[in-house]
Amino acid sequence: MASASVESARLSPLGRQLLASAEQGSAAHPYCSSEALLQGSDSARNLADMIHLICTLHGRYPGVIDHAAGRVTAPVARAWLATATHIFAGERAYLARLAVAAGPVPSTPGAGDSDAVVRAQRHAIEMLAQSERNGCAVGAAMAVILDWAPIRNVLDSAARRFGVEPPHFAAADPAPVVEVADAFADSPGIQRALQFGAQQIVIQHHGLWDLLEARQQARAG
Repeated sequence: MASASVESARLSPLGRQLLASAEQGSAAHPYCSSEALLQGSDSARNLADMIHLICTLHGRYPGVIDHAAGRVTAPVARAWLATATHIFAGERAYLARLAVAAGPVPSTPGAGDSDAVVRAQRHAIEMLAQSERNGCAVGAAMAVILDWAPIRNVLDSAARRFGVEPPHFAAADPAPVVEVADAFADSPGIQRALQFGAQQIVIQHHGLWDLLEARQQARAG
């Protein structure tokens, strides 16, 4: 779980809420750890589909974290976002290598409609990351980093399947995210905006796994 390395008794209310929200994201979706995705006879196609859709959502520059970094002025948040931007640039490069190794997007009935849904999701998260509401963009960026740990587990399974060496993920520990959130969100309004941005990213990620599962079922059908 995302909060494994953070002592819950020491967490602020904001920290607990952030981690609880993250735990309702990718890690909570059954398809993320399903046999159909990871081990079934069609898992190579399903993993390839997953890689390409995540590339659509997070594989382009600028992404959520880059947008947020360009809009935030608070020093504590800017310092964390600078580090997160560097880390996620490496994740984009990893996604690109996986997309090449996995081959083309598998043929899927109704793909045009579901592709449009993913593009709409990307637009929605970009709007969150460019929000004028103080705290929203930071919360969105934090949620991407927090939810990337379970996503990374699936990407690493795909990497091993397709002969790619998974690199180290330098943002696996959620503690720095919580510490920065507490230091940055110094008013109730900023806290609410940060929570909103984070929750909306979690919703979009959960929806992506819904879509991936529906695409897998369409191919199986």
